Amino acid sequence: MRKIQAVRFLVNNLAMSSASVANPTFAAQSFVNKFNEDYETKHLKFEEQFWGTKMDLSSTPDMTFSAENLSKTKSEMEDLLSDYKTVEEAKKLRESLPDSAPQDLIDCLDIIIRTCECYAISPDNKEVRESTSRLESELELKRNRMELGYKDAEGNFQKASSVGLRNMLQTNEDEAMRKAAYEGLRSIGPFICENGFVEIIKLRNKLAKSKGFVDYYDYQVTSSEGMSKQKLFEIMDGLEKGTRPIMEASLKELEKRHGADALKPWNTSFKLAGSLVQKMDPYFPFAKAPLRYCQSYSKMGITYEGSTMNLDLLERENKYSNGFCHWPKVAWTKPDGKWEPSTANFTSLANPKTVGSGLRALTTLMHEAGHAAHFANIKQPSPLFGQERPPFSAALAEGQSMFLDLLVSDAAWRAKYARDTDGNPIPFEIIEEEIKSTHPFAVRQLRSMISVPYFEKALYELSDDELTPERIQELADEVEKKIQGGLGPRPLLSVPHIISDEASCYYHAYVLAEMSVHQNRAFFMKRDGFIVDNPKVGPDMTSNYWKYGNKKTFLDLVKDFTGSELSGDAWVAELKQSVEDMIASEKEEYEKSVKECTDEETKLDLDMVVRFVDGDTLISDSSTSPNGLLGACNEFETFVQARINEN
Repeated sequence: MRKIQAVRFLVNNLAMSSASVANPTFAAQSFVNKFNEDYETKHLKFEEQFWGTKMDLSSTPDMTFSAENLSKTKSEMEDLLSDYKTVEEAKKLRESLPDSAPQDLIDCLDIIIRTCECYAISPDNKEVRESTSRLESELELKRNRMELGYKDAEGNFQKASSVGLRNMLQTNEDEAMRKAAYEGLRSIGPFICENGFVEIIKLRNKLAKSKGFVDYYDYQVTSSEGMSKQKLFEIMDGLEKGTRPIMEASLKELEKRHGADALKPWNTSFKLAGSLVQKMDPYFPFAKAPLRYCQSYSKMGITYEGSTMNLDLLERENKYSNGFCHWPKVAWTKPDGKWEPSTANFTSLANPKTVGSGLRALTTLMHEAGHAAHFANIKQPSPLFGQERPPFSAALAEGQSMFLDLLVSDAAWRAKYARDTDGNPIPFEIIEEEIKSTHPFAVRQLRSMISVPYFEKALYELSDDELTPERIQELADEVEKKIQGGLGPRPLLSVPHIISDEASCYYHAYVLAEMSVHQNRAFFMKRDGFIVDNPKVGPDMTSNYWKYGNKKTFLDLVKDFTGSELSGDAWVAELKQSVEDMIASEKEEYEKSVKECTDEETKLDLDMVVRFVDGDTLISDSSTSPNGLLGACNEFETFVQARINEN
């Protein structure tokens, strides 16, 4: 309390005499205040462009959305973060502070130094960074507008998003159509390689090497996770070697059950899903996905601290092809003690008419809403603690959202929230069938995940002479075959992260995060015996993970909460669990959960404003809906149902 009062006193006395201005504490606070304000303004302008271009929104008289403006606002934000003079001044002010200086002020100077050192570049390399940013924006815009789809049985081209094509791989009973969908996904690789990706790789490496790093991957992982590429892949190699025998056994089992054709990349997802997607679909109606997410989060005691969230959930032409959550306004506590709640822009891509879209949308909602909850609860004295770019740990961020989206797979969660339009819970027989069909092959998800960082590692280790469209595509296939045991259903070059600046050389975070997810789940189960609807989850995650932002390291946070160093032991143990044991434990949880079910809430309160949008169209707004958040969810449901009924 005394620290906050000290800061308030300084801020409220800006008209001090010239003698007071010379006070190092006052000078440092003035510097911090100006930097925070400048960053907040530039960050907002960039994020407005990011949302507008990614969602393909219409420009207004006050705002023109374009790749050029996206690149411009991004450069302006990064110019602020990359100025050497800022780092030097912050260090000088940090050194001049007396022992009595408020801790919040010290923390602010430290985060400014840490953040700016991630971006600081010499004047000679400013042009390199700006050129890279421009090419990235142009490529992402071209990728969004790419004529993506497949050829039907008559040879006619049918448009489809990458999500739609992946759904076809899982649900279409015609192998020829599944193969056509796979070839549609494969077409993304040549497209990006011929539209600037090669040059982007070269420029990224050039920038990283100028800063003394081995390559761009080394630069990125050091900036975000505080460890070298070498250290990261020591962890990754251990996981790869430890799960290789499980993967090899799963391939043999897949061929034994479904024949050699099941190993073909366009058949694997379908063979593993079988009729499960169709059987499960009625219990995951897309229109109710937002309501189910809100109910589940509410029962776990998760709140959003007065934030606003814009949700754009439906598939639309020219819309960005991957779910994400970004923050135009970052949550933080201002020097006068005023709380600045976050604003989140959150998107997924679903066609409510497609079988399986409800489950996919709900999982995405739980995931991205986890990001939003995490960043809404960061309570630190600068927006830099809660901005999602380096030095924020990507593994920390993904660990929170993945912990929450994994609940959708739990039998206990499904007993309460996987219900058809008449309110009937999903029968356990379907869950049992899913376990039998998929658990022996669950290791494939792990291997698919680690193939992305292994590919990007190899990609950035290519020399400029080797970087050609042909070699990049060959390399992607080589890595898939080595890590996954054959070409996978999701071609590596179709993964949107690899072309995006903020998400490239990032995918390892999902692997580290998944390790923490299973470790955290094991902790809750040992301590409380349950996770679904556990009211301690929200408060515990807030106080032990969320409130710190990037003030503490990912590895320290995991250890402090669970009492153990991060490891993959809990994850591997689950992969090794027998089918029979898993069925028994899940059935017990399911039956217990069914007995606990009560009537649906008549009111929901997550302490946030939710706006459902479809591009430029406002569907509903919880701040104006007569029944608040519940009313907004119901209005969204009506909107979706009307779309389903369209011819």
